[in-house]
Amino acid sequence: MKNLPSDRRNFEDEALKNTDICSMLDPFKLEVMRQLDAELPPLLEKFLSDIDDNWQPSGLLPESSSERFVQDLKEIQELALDMSYELWITLIGDTITEEALPTYEAWVINAEGIDQLGKNNWSKWVRGWSAEENRHGDVLNRYLYLSGVVNMVEVEITTQHLINDGFDTGMGHDPYKNFIYTSFQELATNVSHRRTATLAKKAGNHSLAKICGLVAADEMRHYNAYSSFMDLIFGMDPNGAMTSFNDMMRRGITMPAHLLRESRMPQGEAFTHFSECAQAIGVYTAYDYIDIYNRLLKVWQIDAITGLNDEAERARDQLMKRPKLIEQLAQRTEKPSCEHDFKWVNSRLKRNQR
Repeated sequence: MKNLPSDRRNFEDEALKNTDICSMLDPFKLEVMRQLDAELPPLLEKFLSDIDDNWQPSGLLPESSSERFVQDLKEIQELALDMSYELWITLIGDTITEEALPTYEAWVINAEGIDQLGKNNWSKWVRGWSAEENRHGDVLNRYLYLSGVVNMVEVEITTQHLINDGFDTGMGHDPYKNFIYTSFQELATNVSHRRTATLAKKAGNHSLAKICGLVAADEMRHYNAYSSFMDLIFGMDPNGAMTSFNDMMRRGITMPAHLLRESRMPQGEAFTHFSECAQAIGVYTAYDYIDIYNRLLKVWQIDAITGLNDEAERARDQLMKRPKLIEQLAQRTEKPSCEHDFKWVNSRLKRNQR
């Protein structure tokens, strides 16, 4: 691998003289991305599953042409009534979040160093990751439809609003911040789907538990990919990576569905209530946020990185102290309850449980 210049400022000055980089946020980071592109093929093979052998949504749901279809459908709808209102709201919110994939692909593909025309390995990763993620919304959405307790029109309205509203994670086009965010979020979604699988299994719904478990496994594999990308970046540009990491965690990781809304409601209102339900049943809490933060500190060995400049050293110091401060805040916060009457479920579930 080509050695990078040790003086970032000299590199940037030279790049400004010789290259048209009007769109670049940081030419040094762009050079890191260019050099790492050559290192990606083994990682793509490791972290992307073969499409022909991968699980597909139709393989996890009743086959409509089967003689057992009506019987299988009846079983799904009977089991639906055994699951709590809070669990259904959490499952629906997770599904809608997965369905907003076009937004997520757009901001990943627009990071500096990723070729939107598909000519480098970074873009191959984004396409492969998006193709795998696309199955999540598909299988969960179809399950909601078959359950008989979900108001699909309201769910679809919320999904359309979420894609239409978009969201700002605070990353801009910075590839480092992009991969820090996705490392965090992929692990967060793993936690959410894994816990939902556990609760579905406890309710006797083994088919839904299997679906959520497979989605969770994908999310863990994707987390391993993005965290591996950042590990490589820390090795090549520890100062830039450290300050970017601190930047993201100082502003806080914005949840991808933070603008969630129901029909004729303001942006974000439904997310607040959805989050309350998820916390109330322990699917995703403030302590999970802290655990993920600490895991990233450990996996990237933040406390052991050497040769940092003064700015990066300050950033590391702030990064290491922040989880404790967040934990102190979480300890003073009461556990929320799930009281909102969501439009996402129909009267059949509400009559049965509310």
